[in-house]
Amino acid sequence: MTQFTIIETPIPGLKVIVRKTVADQRGFLSRLFCSEALNVAGWQGPIAQINHTFTEECGTVRGMHFQYQPHSEIKLVSCIRGKVLDVVVDIRSDSPTFLQWYGAVLSAENQRALLMPEGFAHGFQALTDKSELIYLHSSAYSPNDECGLNPCDPLLAIQWPLEILDMSMRDRNHPLLDDNFHGLQF
Repeated sequence: MTQFTIIETPIPGLKVIVRKTVADQRGFLSRLFCSEALNVAGWQGPIAQINHTFTEECGTVRGMHFQYQPHSEIKLVSCIRGKVLDVVVDIRSDSPTFLQWYGAVLSAENQRALLMPEGFAHGFQALTDKSELIYLHSSAYSPNDECGLNPCDPLLAIQWPLEILDMSMRDRNHPLLDDNFHGLQF
């Protein structure tokens, strides 16, 4: 029995991963990652970094972050506590879905994760208090190559389900997109 169900999304390369659990009276076991199983879904390379975020307040938005090459990264994002709307924006310049966004509800209960290839900006909105995420990255954080999109950019028109109650100044101050943004080339 495979540990994952892989669901295609409307954006090429972007996958929803549903983890299968094995449960009994003690609780359950769920596999977060298996390179052999996830290679077919698009995971390539090593796990270079694992991050854990905790978001205190429902309505908080974090993102939309990405890294330029050579540190662009594949990410596998899972919610291990609470519930979030996880959102990605396709910033691959040659993609037919360039600047389109996709959102998936991730929660501890639904056992879903979002697997995004290189060339996506990522963020989320906490839909419950005390939400926690685990991120697996194929490339380590590089401060010189990091960037972000403004989560409130009208060109992106991300439909955040709740009023945005909190956001970092860094995320709020990312400039709005204009004709000078051509995305990332692969």
